[in-house]
Amino acid sequence: MTENASNVIARGAEAPPLGDRLRQRRKALKMTLQEVADEAGFSVGFISQIERGITVPSLTSLIAVCRTLKVEAGSFLNPPKVATPFTRREHRPIYGLGQQGGNAVSYERLSASFPGNVLRSTIIHEPPGHRSEPMSHEGEEIFFILKGALTLEVDGEPMVLEAGDSAHFPSLRVHTMWNHTGEPTTILHTCTMDVFGDGEPSGSPTDSLAVTRAENRLDATDNGMSNKDMGNRR
Repeated sequence: MTENASNVIARGAEAPPLGDRLRQRRKALKMTLQEVADEAGFSVGFISQIERGITVPSLTSLIAVCRTLKVEAGSFLNPPKVATPFTRREHRPIYGLGQQGGNAVSYERLSASFPGNVLRSTIIHEPPGHRSEPMSHEGEEIFFILKGALTLEVDGEPMVLEAGDSAHFPSLRVHTMWNHTGEPTTILHTCTMDVFGDGEPSGSPTDSLAVTRAENRLDATDNGMSNKDMGNRR
């Protein structure tokens, strides 16, 4: 990767902060913080922190809020479109939702967009101490830990995932994750929720292909993962 994680994209430097724009939209709809929180499935405190710029939401959290505010999530971020089926590692940009340097979650887009496409895949760079808000939504998702460790909680049951571990579950189950360590965690995340706001896909489902080159692919056996029972890490 040639870009620093601090160079995330948020619709350009001239755009108003994410929280201000969400607050303006909420007031335009004459909705209270409580109404937005109830409909989106979050706490009032979480919505308030987003509006005040204290918290930067994850992509999935932003989408839930935007649905409540009846606005496209794509208008609040500028994730890179995959115009060609091949993505070279050195050309894959890092993007996110805020300019918070090392404290910001950043993303690398892996999946392409084409008619019939249902999978959205990203590499997530989770900073130390970051915690997502509990949420549920349609579809399903898979987490695969490339580097570091992560606590994933599903329906109130926490489980520590380490490099080489994975989790696959229906997204309707209430889930949250946090980096409980003092080091960044890198996650391969695939889901069926439209986290990119692509709109109507273009291209042909018969000739679409996305390939990503990587020089340092993680080998789980190098970390002594073998067939370790995940339940032992709870």
